[in-house]
Amino acid sequence: AAKHPEETGLASFKALRSVSGNVARARSTVYHRASPRELQPTTRPTMVRLVPLDSFQELSPAEMRRRAAEHLQEARRRRSVRDFSPRPIPAGVLEDCLRVAGTAPSGANLQPWHFAVVRDPAKKREIRVAAEDEEREFYGRRASQEWLRALAPLGTDAEKPFLDVAPALVAIFLKPDRQAPDGGRIPNYYAKESVGLAAGFLISALHHCGLVTLTHTPSPMAFLNSICERPGNEKPLLLLVVGYPADGATVPAAALEKKPLEQIASFL
Repeated sequence: AAKHPEETGLASFKALRSVSGNVARARSTVYHRASPRELQPTTRPTMVRLVPLDSFQELSPAEMRRRAAEHLQEARRRRSVRDFSPRPIPAGVLEDCLRVAGTAPSGANLQPWHFAVVRDPAKKREIRVAAEDEEREFYGRRASQEWLRALAPLGTDAEKPFLDVAPALVAIFLKPDRQAPDGGRIPNYYAKESVGLAAGFLISALHHCGLVTLTHTPSPMAFLNSICERPGNEKPLLLLVVGYPADGATVPAAALEKKPLEQIASFL
């Protein structure tokens, strides 16, 4: 005999509830307790330890706009400088800026970076000699004519005296992998993107505290591993020159030209 519609509906509901219960139990490893009152589905494994987001401070719209405009004006004063003073950096400043870099986001929070700070005059001289050797090869043979034309408005060449003069050089290394418990190697995920973010944090922090920088990228840079006493598996990505500008320092006028917002962003 045909079942009453209400009976059919009740049976369907019980079957659905049974299936749902089985699915929920099967997926119990991807649930975490959000509160004493409820469970919420998540892709996080059960071993994740969550803590409250107590560092966030909400600002009024007016304060947000003020800070954004203030930060923009400060960023617009940043310059890549090639004329450095030997004046020493106050103790603790560079260290705190490196701590800022260490707060950058990274793939799986693996933090695949190392910052080798070079202050020793002999090591700085060694870096300059090796870098200028590579730069002479670059300008004399390796660089295409198009590349050289792009660099011409900046006035760069193979001579890098700032590597001797600046009080500090920061060689930024990428760690492509890490040691596994069994002694093998495990890759660090999104390592290049992660180190790029950390380098940006560092440049911004140094500018914020009143120093100037230059991003120097001699290629190849393998000589930095031996000079900075870093393992061969690490890859040097950037040599950051840090200090005060020399009296009468100049910068290329072409470097002041930045693309407007409509050329670098789109809003969908």
